[in-house]
Amino acid sequence: MVFEIRTAGPEDAVGIARVWAAAMPQLVKTARGVEAELKIARSRIVLIAVDGEDVVGYGNVHLPAPDETAPRVRIAVQVPPAVRSRGIGGALADAVIAEASNAGAARLLVVVGDDDESKGFATRRGFTISRRMSHSQADLTTGPTALPAPHGLRMVDYGELEPRQLWLAEEAVRHDDPSGLSTGPQYDEWVPAIWHNPDLRHDLSIAVLDGDQVVSFASTTADPDRGVIWSNLTGTIPAYRGRGLAKVAKSVALTRAREAGFSTAYTGNDAANAPMLAVNEWLGYRASSTVWAAEKTL
Repeated sequence: MVFEIRTAGPEDAVGIARVWAAAMPQLVKTARGVEAELKIARSRIVLIAVDGEDVVGYGNVHLPAPDETAPRVRIAVQVPPAVRSRGIGGALADAVIAEASNAGAARLLVVVGDDDESKGFATRRGFTISRRMSHSQADLTTGPTALPAPHGLRMVDYGELEPRQLWLAEEAVRHDDPSGLSTGPQYDEWVPAIWHNPDLRHDLSIAVLDGDQVVSFASTTADPDRGVIWSNLTGTIPAYRGRGLAKVAKSVALTRAREAGFSTAYTGNDAANAPMLAVNEWLGYRASSTVWAAEKTL
């Protein structure tokens, strides 16, 4: 196979979405969503491998903030199973690692599959396999009934929020994810990249409010063509934990997804995130696959 590595543009969105669907089908990465990300993303470098007009591989670098000291930088490399073992992944990995190094990364963080081929690919490039994570699947046709909001709090969907309300709540919970994968851009990029991303369903995403403050939330991305949703980020700000609010928000989000005609829900969790794993088990999620975080010091 003859291929080249180049920077991705919005015109590559359809091909990139196909790569993600083949490599990690549980995620929601539609062409519309990918195109929107590529049009405005300033905190990422996105590279692709192309063979003629076909996108045959994907890689990215989440750029660190300019003031970060010895940053750990998240990267990704995805190659569809049908075109693996042809040097595409290796070429993309080399290019991505070089970009991360040039951006000042001190350490790298990547997610790899739970198969010997994927883990060997990472370890041969100096990565150490570290944290186990699970992807889980729920049949929405048999999900639990939506729970009511506790006394004194109220529930709304994202259509009733101002974007900064949610961004503040996300910022309050991101660093508590033990996997280190729940990173996000600053507000001026977050609004067009996340809030206005076509894959985020405001009507299927739920926030619990105390007054005007978002204290718990469940964000839902959706692919209507496949009938699947992905719980992109669920969290409760520290002062309101221990009250079951994440269970409340997510139960309403899943119920709304079922009523909207979606059949399957996916989510992912670090194996050490016991509270969220318990919530998901109650909601009917069952482990469907395992992935691993791997790290490398530059």
